[in-house]
Amino acid sequence: MASATIMTVTKMLEPLPEAVQEQVAEHLREYIADLQDELEWDSLFERTKPQLKAAARRARQEIAQGNAQPMDYGRL
Repeated sequence: MASATIMTVTKMLEPLPEAVQEQVAEHLREYIADLQDELEWDSLFERTKPQLKAAARRARQEIAQGNAQPMDYGRL
């Protein structure tokens, strides 16, 4: 069953020429793919948050103890 929002979008597209409808559909595909990527990133970030916090704690501790070294970007 289509939601009211989908029905509204469909009604907005119906009077447009088919070529324009295709353009809008392609833009929507790209936009939805971007949204899905963002949702996946957010989910991954939430799942790894404890590990990220622990790594930040270790880094602060190493800096405080004088054990940290500047990053050598040439070795990346």
